[in-house]
This record gives sequence, C-alpha cells and structure tokens, in this order.
Amino acid sequence: MSDPLDFDVVIIGAGISGINSAYRIQTQAPSGLKYVILEGRDALGGTWDLFRYPGIRSDSDIYSFGLPWSPWKRTDPMATGDEIKAYLTQSAQSAGIDQHICYRHKVETADWDSRDQRWVFQVNVKGQEKRFSSRFVLLGTGYYDYETPLQTVIPGIENFKGKVIHPQFWPEDYDYTGKDVVIIGSGATAITIIPSIADKVKCATMLQRSPSYIFSRPQSNFLTSALFAVLPMTIAHKLNRWLWIFRGYMSTVICKKYPEQAKKSILKATIEQLPPTINWDPHFNPRYNPWEQRFCACRDGDFFAALHAGKADVVTDTIKTVTANTIELESGAALHPDVIVTATGLKLKFGGGIRFSKDGKRLDVGDKFAWRAAMVQDVPNLFFLTGYENASWTLGADVTAHLFIRLLSLMEAKGAKVIIPNQSAPMEEKPMMNLSSTYITKAGKVLPKGGTGVWSPKTNYFADMAGAQWGDVTEDLLFM
Repeated sequence: MSDPLDFDVVIIGAGISGINSAYRIQTQAPSGLKYVILEGRDALGGTWDLFRYPGIRSDSDIYSFGLPWSPWKRTDPMATGDEIKAYLTQSAQSAGIDQHICYRHKVETADWDSRDQRWVFQVNVKGQEKRFSSRFVLLGTGYYDYETPLQTVIPGIENFKGKVIHPQFWPEDYDYTGKDVVIIGSGATAITIIPSIADKVKCATMLQRSPSYIFSRPQSNFLTSALFAVLPMTIAHKLNRWLWIFRGYMSTVICKKYPEQAKKSILKATIEQLPPTINWDPHFNPRYNPWEQRFCACRDGDFFAALHAGKADVVTDTIKTVTANTIELESGAALHPDVIVTATGLKLKFGGGIRFSKDGKRLDVGDKFAWRAAMVQDVPNLFFLTGYENASWTLGADVTAHLFIRLLSLMEAKGAKVIIPNQSAPMEEKPMMNLSSTYITKAGKVLPKGGTGVWSPKTNYFADMAGAQWGDVTEDLLFM
C-alpha cells in the first residue's frame, strides 16, 4: 500500500508565475484541492529577489506584467525591482498565498510513479533531504539558470586586475563612485545600468558588438492617469490593463508586418534623442528587424539623458583581448576601465535544473514536443509556466494557469486521474522561443520543442487565452 499523498498540486517557485497559479487554484479549481509552493530561496519574488544590480526593473509595462487580480496602484508603467518585490509580497499576503510557501525547499529530483500515479520529489531542506508527493506539478521556475550566468568567451578577461562583475551576482553595497566602468553588452540590462550609475561614476561605457533597438517609455501616461482619476480602482485597473496589453500587441504586429517603416520610425525617434557627438550608425543601427529580438526600454529617455550629460558613452567594436588594465579592440582603439560588467545574457534552463524521471528513467525534455506550450510530450500531469517573447511574461503564465484549471474540471468530469500529451502525427519542429538573441541561439536543446497545431509555441495572448478557456483542450491529450 502506497503512502498517503502529501498534496494534490506542488508548485515549484514562488515568483510571479507561481504566485499567480496559486491564486487561480485557490479561486477557480475544484474545491478541496491541496497545494504547496516549494521555493529554494529564502524569500519570494524569483527574478526580483535574485537580481540586485543598479536600476533593476521590468522592461515590460507593469500593468500587463503585474498580477491580473492584484491592482498596481500607481500610474508609472515601469516599476523597479524593489517595487515589484514589495508588490508581489503584498499580493501573496493579501490572498493568503504566503501561508502555502515553504522557503529553502530546493527540489532536486522529480520522478513520476506510474503505479501510484503521482510525482515524488526529493527536496533539500536546509541541508536535509525530504520527500514530497503530489498528483500534479506546476513549474514556476522561469527559463534561466539562477546559479550560473551565460558564459561568453571574452579573450583575456582572466588577466584583468580590476573588478569583474556579472549583473546576476552584483556585489551588495558595491561602491562604483569615481570609477571608469565598461559594460559589455547591448541588451536591457546594459540599457538599465548605464543611466543608474552615470551620476556617480567617472564614465560608463557600453561596449557592444552590435546595437539593439531602444525606445523611451514615458513614466506618465495621460489615459492611464485619467482612468485612475475618474473610475473606481478595480474598474480602472482592468480597463487600463487591457489597453496596455492591446497596445503592446498592436505594436508588435505593426513592427513585424511593416519592418522597414518601423525601422524608419525608430531611427527618427533615436536620432532626435542622441547628442550630436554620438552617431546613430553604427551605434544605434541594428542588423535585425524590430522584434526579431526584444526591444530595450528606458524610463523617460534616461539612457539618452546620460549620453547628453557626457557621463556615458557607446562603443561599437569587437574585443581583441583584455589585459591587466585595458580592453584592446579590433579597430585598434582601447578602453581603460576600473570595472568590467559582463552583461552578456542569461543561461537558459528548464525546470530550475530539477532532474526529471519517469519510473526511475531519466527524462530529456529537449527531445520532446510541448503541448500548448504548457505540457511535455509523454510526461503525465506536469505543467510548465512560460511567458511570451514579445509581451509580458505573466500573460503567458496566466494562460497556462487557466488551462490547468480547465483541465482539472474536465478530469473530474471524466473521472480521470492522469493526463498525458501524446503526439498523434509527425510534424515540423519549431523553437519554443523564436528570437535571435545570443543567449537563446546558444541554448541548444534546453527547452522542449515547438511544433504545429496544439503543439505550437505561444504567440498570441488573445488567441491563447481564448483557447485555454473555451477551445478544444482534448486534442492529442490522453485522459486516464
């Protein structure tokens, strides 16, 4: 006789996806469902608890990135990391979700037991091994490695005698006052750090091989302010959230359908904000079309303001080698930093590095397709929460949460205990994430594969949410 089941659902990760899924379970799942959130760190927040570099914030607007059931009570659309962490803490506490979180519970293995129809987890709890079991597992673990950043080859970096920092592990209370700082990279992290340190450093230089698209997002919005001034908070929050979601969706559609016109519009806006001493080409002339990689947002044009103030600069070149005190470039130029910040991207990882198995046999998810970008082919009762590459992460995670709730009700109606995605026909493989960013192209077979039909990656929030709530969710899915 098997041991009693610990929980119906184990959610792994107390970040925004895990907290949102817990709320959906509490408010929409069949009654009596017992769940727990296992969090390896000592605080909730996920990304917003891990990253502490200067200026850390979301580059998505907070209205679509935030929790749909917990209003963001301010009118500024780009929230800082500390603000998001406080917001998530308050949201979890107000819904009683914090009472279901077990901190410093790092899940190391997850094995599906076919005989008992359950997941069995080995969990490291403050150095001690504990065992948990559940019918379902929801992975709110994000998509990157919390412990190891992307390792990019920078010739000679080991020779550098100054400070080398990766933003993922920014030293607490590090004093960069009066220092010459070179930030290697051109993504959202570099765009965020530059204006955040410019007032204290001697100079902050962004060293890039190729540029990214950067747009300025005003921290005030007339329509948002008007909605919150006139309407009750709950109504204003819902209406404003949908307006920002639609705005983001239309921006992406227009950029992809009319890339040349979009590039011209972005170019015009960029040139207007640049100081006369910095040329847009090559420093702000990307080699790709808009939304082939994510846009980089800056708050109220703060990145461009730092350039105007003369405390920041941009260099577009390739590193030849790094010596004890110098970055030598292929062009023959050289930089002489006191500090090098390697903002070169994230290392992708599925499921937080948990070792998954089925009846003791290791599972390699990179060889399998993803059903509705939420379940893994041939793997029972496992859901992974992912977002969108061209919209807020929370939108995609909430689609999966709704899909999970819908399937729970269907299983109850059918008397089923297990659901298994089963590929019924051969199909073309597609990447789960279709951006050309370096950290994605280097990932290889880390994430499950996308396919066609119900095996397609998430691409459209409106269609995906409608499908999760009202569409046919039984195709290529076995109920047992």
